[in-house]
Amino acid sequence: RCLLDLGSLGTMLRGLRSGVWALEAAAGPRSAPRLYSNRAESGLLRSQAYIGGRWLDADGATLFPVTDPASGQQLMEVADCGPREAREAVTAAHSSLASWKAATSKERSNLLRNWYDLMLKNKDELARLITAENGKPLKEALGETLYAASFLEWFSEEARRVYGDVVSTNSPDRRILILKQPIGVAAIITPWNFPSAMLTRKAGAALAVGCTVVVKPAEDTPLSALALAELADQAGIPAGVFNVIPASKSKTPAVGEVLCTDPRVAAISFTGSTATGKILLRQSSDTVKKASMELGGLAPFIVFDSADLDRAVVGAMASKFRNSGQTCVCANRFLVQEGIHDSFVEKLVTAMQRELCVGNGFDEQTTQGPLINERAVKKVEDQISDAVSRGASIVTGGKRHSSGRTFFEPTLLSNVTTDMLCAQEETFGPLAPVLKFRTEEEAITIANASNVGLAGYFYSRDHAQIWRVAEQLEVGIVGVNEGLLSTPEAPFGGVKQSGLGREGSKYGIDDYLEIKYVCFGGL
Repeated sequence: RCLLDLGSLGTMLRGLRSGVWALEAAAGPRSAPRLYSNRAESGLLRSQAYIGGRWLDADGATLFPVTDPASGQQLMEVADCGPREAREAVTAAHSSLASWKAATSKERSNLLRNWYDLMLKNKDELARLITAENGKPLKEALGETLYAASFLEWFSEEARRVYGDVVSTNSPDRRILILKQPIGVAAIITPWNFPSAMLTRKAGAALAVGCTVVVKPAEDTPLSALALAELADQAGIPAGVFNVIPASKSKTPAVGEVLCTDPRVAAISFTGSTATGKILLRQSSDTVKKASMELGGLAPFIVFDSADLDRAVVGAMASKFRNSGQTCVCANRFLVQEGIHDSFVEKLVTAMQRELCVGNGFDEQTTQGPLINERAVKKVEDQISDAVSRGASIVTGGKRHSSGRTFFEPTLLSNVTTDMLCAQEETFGPLAPVLKFRTEEEAITIANASNVGLAGYFYSRDHAQIWRVAEQLEVGIVGVNEGLLSTPEAPFGGVKQSGLGREGSKYGIDDYLEIKYVCFGGL
């Protein structure tokens, strides 16, 4: 199943200081290939679906390739699941639901904690898997792994804090109880840009409250999800409680339809594009599923005249160029007040040229890995071409990088206007378009002129202005003088067409709970 020999894989993972991996295909058709470093053997590399506590081939032993976005080289092939496997996974999850929700909250908490501990123990291998299939720099991949593990830790603690209520009544012979109970089987569809963190943020909440789950990972990055399934198994998560069904791009729509239409699935959680989210909502409507949607964004990054410019530049670098701009909350439009516009652009360009290094994610000096595929690169090119044709100027970057077909130079555009594609569409790439504005009211109008509202950022030292702008921005997440926002303690989600529900925080479990009113009479 692994198509790279030691020599070619060693070339692909150049610069990795901890040792070259060797992938060795196992002899039996149902055995997983093994992953090695020069320090320790790992069993985290899996190629089969994980259904009902067993590693299974897809129907007909069909496979699809997983490629390295940096080189285009094929890493390995994994099971290409279709509707049949999706239904089997739902059956496994549904069959295990009664026993899982009957477990005590402490029992579920302990198992999630076991899973968390195993993630920490295997953090380096998990990070290397992320870099191999996603391309992000190894330091960022390690950061994602720790971030992903933190959700298991958080929800292992929240498992014991699912509280109901006792409500007083107007009748002396009645008592009112409010119970919170698990909704049932949850289908979870995760994206490629954070293949580990988005899985644990969803599954951790669902499992904590007693739901069982079926995970469909992104076709570009299934290896991280399968590795987490292996660790879940080692942690003692019972068979059928956690299931993973990888699928190719061609089979994904059919798998998604099964998950959305099967009446045994009570909840659907999805992170991805707004267009796909709308399709899943339509498909889920006939069975009236509870939906949690974390969809697209178009984050404004506003810099007012009163801002600390140096701090704003640091925040801009962190928000825009993490994961090469491939995050749903990264700054998409820079709105800079005219009084400090030129200084901000100069400082940001200097920081970009000094701090950003494009290259393979396994190279130690790399800060900007590849984009996920050729389509992503083409989108950045199209936005730049459109902007330049309408009068924008390329201050730095603007073209593909010499490292390879999926690498793009970090780019800054000035003289950008609101009619340009880069100001209207989510980029998902290392492009920073800068628009100039005059007044606070103008900035708010531009920032809110979108049908999505996930995150927004602004920099100001005027306390009255901070309150005004924070309250007026039509987004679910606001960063005030801060460019990095995500943490397990805080609710993550958007408004408008950026989605439904919240993930993480104490509110993250709500999407997987039903409220039941119990009235005791005749007392």
